[in-house]
Parts: sequence; structure tokens; C-alpha cells
Amino acid sequence: MHQVETQVLPSSPEGAMDRADEAVDLLLETGRAPEQILVLTTAEPHPWQQHEESFGAERYWAQLDEAADVFYAEALACRAVRREVVVLAVNGGDEAAVAAATAKAREHATRLLLVCGPTV
Repeated sequence: MHQVETQVLPSSPEGAMDRADEAVDLLLETGRAPEQILVLTTAEPHPWQQHEESFGAERYWAQLDEAADVFYAEALACRAVRREVVVLAVNGGDEAAVAAATAKAREHATRLLLVCGPTV
């Protein structure tokens, strides 16, 4: 079993989602396929997740199973799935919730975990 590389991309909690979006854009521009990327949040859901959930939970979760695009979810609510790259937006939550979300994000990643948020 290989080790998951972790990189921290510093930002404020308020800027974490923007930083995560920038990371996703860079990943796509450098050749990662959209279906290799999972974006997780520690607090407020990503706006794209909110948009997709507006079509219903069944359709939203079906997209995770289809694995045809970048998928957005709340870290502690995400179903079991493995993606090559996980981008975690640390956009809020107390220390224990952030630690739990980070551990969960690491479980989802097979190669790279990008943590966007405050540095400890």
C-alpha cells in the first residue's frame, strides 16, 4: 500500500473554497481527469454541491457512482469512494470536526490530499 501525499494550501476558512476551486482548476489544467478528483468541505457545502442537490438526493449520489466528473460533498457525509486526488476545503468547524474531516479525506484519497485552509 502506498502513502498518500499531503499538501497544505494555506488560506483563511472564508477563502478555503476559492482556494479549493483554484486547486481543482490547476489539477485539470495539468492533465488530471475530472473523475479522479473529489472535493470535500468541513462546514458549509460547496455551491456546486448545493446546486446538484437541488435536483434530488438520488440524482446527486448517482453522480458519485457514475464517476464521470469532479464530485463535491461534505467530508463527514461523503459515501465510501476512492479518488486519486482529494481536495479538502477547511471552511469551518471546530478542531475536532476538522481533524475528523481530514482523516476521512485521507481515506478517500489514493495518491494526493490537498488541504486548503488555515495552517496549524
